[in-house]
Amino acid sequence: MDRRVHLRILDTDGSIDVDALTAATPCASVTRVDLRDLAPALRLWSRARNIADARARIAAAGDPRPSVTFLGSGDFHHLAALLIERVEECFTVLHFDNHPDWVRFAPRWHCGSWVNRVLALPNVQRVVTVGPCSDDLASPGRKGGNLRALDSGRLALLPWQHAPSRVRRRIADGPGHTWRDGRIVWRNLGERQLEDAAVLMVEAIPTNAVWVTIDKDVLPEAEALTNWDQGRMPVAVLTAMLRVVGQRKRILGADVCGEYSPPHHANWLKRIEARLDQPTRAATDRRRIEDNVRTDCEIARVLFDACANPT
Repeated sequence: MDRRVHLRILDTDGSIDVDALTAATPCASVTRVDLRDLAPALRLWSRARNIADARARIAAAGDPRPSVTFLGSGDFHHLAALLIERVEECFTVLHFDNHPDWVRFAPRWHCGSWVNRVLALPNVQRVVTVGPCSDDLASPGRKGGNLRALDSGRLALLPWQHAPSRVRRRIADGPGHTWRDGRIVWRNLGERQLEDAAVLMVEAIPTNAVWVTIDKDVLPEAEALTNWDQGRMPVAVLTAMLRVVGQRKRILGADVCGEYSPPHHANWLKRIEARLDQPTRAATDRRRIEDNVRTDCEIARVLFDACANPT
């Protein structure tokens, strides 16, 4: 079987250093999908017609597999669903993120709700979200979290570090949590040895086939500069977990977001949402961007090796 891996760029904001990624990986080909003109309408959330335009451009560019795709800012993480929906076999989505992206009352195509769209796909057996530390898990029912998916087992959540979460009703125990006295008690990965944490993650994946989706805000600020509040999972742990998955599962493809790009919102609702939800940051230090590029290359090298494994 030919497992040469391809590099794909969804060019939303010009934040991807394509030359650095090409030099760092043994990519069989490089495909760029130009979405710059659609980006303001796609950023944070989008209407269905703009998603349809983006889907058509992705389809027109072909579908080299397996591929590692870079999306730009985490404001565009919902575009991962356009890649995931193309998979035709039964598989699991392995999702690394500081946020669960599971809000039920957000717009249908939103960077904070896209996991719900993926859960609705008939071939997705489970979404396994790894690494959250964010306040989204504090009183998650009140904040619109998809507790029904967690209760049913369609969604497994393995935080890096989080206190128990108060909920109003009993939630069935899952791979990443138990329910106790009105709270979800998380099996925090950051409190375990790396080998034990990796085993817990792999055991939560019910299929041999896996799609990997990564938002770099799962990493601490010292290792990545993003548009969002960030977690605490070291990049060395992230790459180690990716290697374990590549050894034990068959990776169909992967996508990576979480670059920093200055947001310029013409839509006043998006301006308000960004002001309320995102920290104020400016990429005034070129070294921070260079650190981002190095982190991208490190993640890409591990993903290319993992995708090339024919397990």
